[in-house]
Amino acid sequence: MFEIVAKESLAPVLTKFVIRSPFIARKRKAGHFVILRVDDHGERIPLTIVDSDAESGTITLIVQTIGKTTKLLSLKEKGDTLLDVAGPLGNPTPIENLGTVVCIGGGVGTAEIFPIVKALKEAGNRVVTIIGARNKDLVILEREISEVSDTLIIATEDGSRGLKGLVTDALSDYIQSNGHIGAVYAVGPIPMMRAVSNFTKPFDLKTFVSLNPLMMDGTGMCGACRVTVGGETKFACVDGPEFEGHMVDFDELIARNRAYADLEKQSLERFERELAEGGLIHG
Repeated sequence: MFEIVAKESLAPVLTKFVIRSPFIARKRKAGHFVILRVDDHGERIPLTIVDSDAESGTITLIVQTIGKTTKLLSLKEKGDTLLDVAGPLGNPTPIENLGTVVCIGGGVGTAEIFPIVKALKEAGNRVVTIIGARNKDLVILEREISEVSDTLIIATEDGSRGLKGLVTDALSDYIQSNGHIGAVYAVGPIPMMRAVSNFTKPFDLKTFVSLNPLMMDGTGMCGACRVTVGGETKFACVDGPEFEGHMVDFDELIARNRAYADLEKQSLERFERELAEGGLIHG
């Protein structure tokens, strides 16, 4: 069992959990993830490790409430326990000194880009970070990311915070105003990562994206997380989760991730009805 030692609401539907897991805290690197199971009736979900503290033996996860399992997780409180937290899984982010790098986080991807920003800065890079969100209320980790970035740019779709527009608009402005960039790292919704990859391709600018296909065991056994990269089948859990963005078949990835959308919606609706009938929520 894994104890929740801290819980904090960061934004609507975004919650930060600090979980006791000494082994993972000692071993994790930027880009690693865990497979989490709330209880013995729950499904297994992958979550990127946002941060860790080896001394206290804790890891930090930031969770977006979008389905039944994340809804169930959001109801957990400090002092509660989780049945399984397995990891660290996946390959760490390829980190090297490339001079100037641009890191882009969209939505909850801002949490997932944070450890990459830290690692790239520690490797001696000049790090420019772009945070994208629909509005100012969904901008997270601004202070934490600014502390490990040389430049922080915020873009919101409605213009309520920072630049008005998309992360690709901010990236375009930066490229036009500045010199050479060694690489771009993008984490966020699939359409955002595709848009960034499409934008950087004409510049022949190396672009890493962190893929989020359906995933079950996280060890390459089930094949649920297969993606096509450079015309070859890869498993995101053991070959990734990061890949060269210009080589990813994003259309296939989007189609596969939508395969169970109706069933996922029905599961969430049924769960919320059961909660309401049990008196745990109202409405």
